[in-house]
Amino acid sequence: MSVASPSEVMDPTSDQDTREDLPWVVIVWNDPINLMSYVTLVFQKLFGYSREKAESLMRQVHFEGKAVVSSGTRAEAERDVFKLHEHGLWATMQQD
Repeated sequence: MSVASPSEVMDPTSDQDTREDLPWVVIVWNDPINLMSYVTLVFQKLFGYSREKAESLMRQVHFEGKAVVSSGTRAEAERDVFKLHEHGLWATMQQD
């Protein structure tokens, strides 16, 4: 029994395959519950940011309503969002 081999290779017609490689960003949103000092502490603990960097991100969250706190693969972003949720912060992720 012979098996037919393909005569041509099809190129992907969607840009979905290339979008998979784009980095994902994690966004922390402002909320009326958590103290600014607590948000700073969480950023330092979870991401290893210096106090200055963590305070800068916290101020961005507070005054602008949101800040991107990390980026990476989809799996890394999902992990970071989960950790932020565990600490009571409102976080989402999206492809950059």
